[in-house]
Amino acid sequence: MADENTGKRVVIKIGTGVLTRGSGGEINHSVLAGLTQAISDLNRADNEVVMVTSGAVGAGLSTFGFEERPTTTDQLQACAAAGQARLMHLYESQFSHHGLKVAQLLVTQDDLEDNRRRSNVLATLNAILPHRQVIPIINENDSVSVAELKVGDNDVLSSFVAGLIGADLLILLTSVDGLLGPEASSDSDVIKQVEDVESVIDFARDEKGELSVGGMSSKLLAVQASVSAGIETIIASGLRPDNLDDLVRGGGIGTRFTVS
Repeated sequence: MADENTGKRVVIKIGTGVLTRGSGGEINHSVLAGLTQAISDLNRADNEVVMVTSGAVGAGLSTFGFEERPTTTDQLQACAAAGQARLMHLYESQFSHHGLKVAQLLVTQDDLEDNRRRSNVLATLNAILPHRQVIPIINENDSVSVAELKVGDNDVLSSFVAGLIGADLLILLTSVDGLLGPEASSDSDVIKQVEDVESVIDFARDEKGELSVGGMSSKLLAVQASVSAGIETIIASGLRPDNLDDLVRGGGIGTRFTVS
């Protein structure tokens, strides 16, 4: 019998609330190390992994002496420019411990809406993925995107990427264990499986972190898009790196949205 953990094309989105701590954008190095270890293990198990990462703005705050997320576009773009470089350096360093390299793709709304540019994004990913020693890491190009040209957030971006490459699975990693039902008494009372996304839209509790852009509502919109494209999608905690392997196998802690 084939191992359920092998031969899958998986998109993993890592949220800002997973990568950083507090309002100052301090990188959570232990979580980052755990996630890169888990993703490296998935790669070694013959899975094709594409990452979509948030955290560039948060990672760049200290460069300009900000103690919290700025509000003006130019300051946000400056933080993103510095933070993206720092973020990629950290990913490159962590993955190198596992014999892997990284490739960066920065996209804007134009890249998703224009057919030619969208085809270029796909062609680039298709050129990278056969090289199993390289992990593609995607982020929105926040250093040049303005409000009217932004994708929205990386939940939306990850669902687009998953559909573009025909992923088998999309995993949205956040700071909570999954979607909570209306009667949930604690953060551990997650809904394990959902067959109809529409039935749980009203369950979203948007308790975003200080640096996060997308909340649970955004994730459910991303889930709608990916499930409609025939891609099983999971919302789970990125603070449990060891859970990734189980999620890909069909188990694990999180909310799994199935496709009909």
